[in-house]
Amino acid sequence: MSGRSMLAILILALAVVLLANSAYYVDQREKALVFKFGEIISSDEKPGLHWKTPFINNVEFFDARIQTMDANPELYLTNEKKNLMVDSFVKWRISNVAKYKVTVSGNAAQARRRLAQRVNDSLRREFGRRSVRQVISGDRAEIMDVVRKAVNVEAGQIGVEVVDVRLKRVDLVPAVSERVYVRMEAERSRIAKQLRARGAETAEKIQADADRQRTIILANARREAQKVKGQGDADAANIYAEAYNRDPEFYSFYRSINAYKSSFSGGGSMLVVDPSSEFFRYFKQAKPDAKPAQ
Repeated sequence: MSGRSMLAILILALAVVLLANSAYYVDQREKALVFKFGEIISSDEKPGLHWKTPFINNVEFFDARIQTMDANPELYLTNEKKNLMVDSFVKWRISNVAKYKVTVSGNAAQARRRLAQRVNDSLRREFGRRSVRQVISGDRAEIMDVVRKAVNVEAGQIGVEVVDVRLKRVDLVPAVSERVYVRMEAERSRIAKQLRARGAETAEKIQADADRQRTIILANARREAQKVKGQGDADAANIYAEAYNRDPEFYSFYRSINAYKSSFSGGGSMLVVDPSSEFFRYFKQAKPDAKPAQ
């Protein structure tokens, strides 16, 4: 191989090295800082291919995605001097990469420690202003919003932005929880007794109303029955009177026959009556049959 060929190969290799050290690529999920002898000269690098001076500039990349800081559960004191066990997490991301590099040396662990301290202080302050009932029932969303805004002001000093602060769990400590459960059970028992008493009262009203309606219905039925019975008795009396008026003698005879039948129907009956009384009227008028022909 000649000297010219060797020189060409060296020049080509040097060109490749220079080209490789002159270009860098910024991913959409990253932020980049460009340094010149350790001094930041550019921090606003858009995603894509960029150029730098070889051996003079160097580039450092940082994760620009939203990151999660899951804090350990902490005890917080309410304005009622009661402890609450709170488990929270924070969503954050780098907003100013140059400030992030200067303040925390671009160290995510150090940034999380500083954020955790600020979130802890803000939560402690907000819980100290509220009662247990307010924290558990109605003010959780407000607490998260207030803490996010307060932490964001201080987080901007280290070049990060707090996207969201969330309370995963807010629990009473076991001793307080037991007392709360006892009070809740007593309250529910009291409400259950009230409901049972109201139910019994309503049942008695329904029963009384049913009895009243039953009495009214029976009274109306008896009244209608008496009307029907009276009408029947009246019709029977009219029929008897009409029959009597058609043939008084036959009617009198018929009634006497029925009276005889009722009086003498039992064996061994004894009747003490005056022979001349009206009762034996048709007996006196009876005539024996004529003797049959010989």
